Amino acid sequence: MQVFWRNGYENTSMQDLLDTMQISKSSLYQAFGGKQALFERCMTRYGDDMIGTLREALQASPSGLGFIRQFLESVLDEARGVCETRGCLVLNTANEFARRDPEIAKAVSRGLDRFHEVLLAAVERAQKEGDIPSARNAVMLVNYLVSSMSGLKTMSKAGTDEDTLHGIIELTLKALQ
Repeated sequence: MQVFWRNGYENTSMQDLLDTMQISKSSLYQAFGGKQALFERCMTRYGDDMIGTLREALQASPSGLGFIRQFLESVLDEARGVCETRGCLVLNTANEFARRDPEIAKAVSRGLDRFHEVLLAAVERAQKEGDIPSARNAVMLVNYLVSSMSGLKTMSKAGTDEDTLHGIIELTLKALQ
């Protein structure tokens, strides 16, 4: 998963995978069925890990809006150099080639749907808490948040400075209210 995440699907060679996994080509095919099948399993694993982390953070957050802020501000860690600027595997994959391959498109769609579920729970919670007007369409707000995060991740990978990213995050949060 880390190799695909770092390099992208197309820039990850079979040899990269064999070296990282320390297995033979025949073992990879026997265990996973090939590069694409392995990639699809990695996408599922990534989604499971990320959604689990997001659900825990939402549950631990003192408010729905606080979670949304934390979610958006997580991109600042990349700008600060706290973590690698790899972006999100699901969004990277969508940008790389999801439209060209129906199976990968399905994997991307499943991944995005899972992010939507967590963010919808956060928006609805923030609406119940009075931080986001209940008259606002929660599903559209979630779509807006996903597109905002996608843009923030792309800008971070491109080297946009922390102050600019923070300004965009503040504007995004104001748009919710």
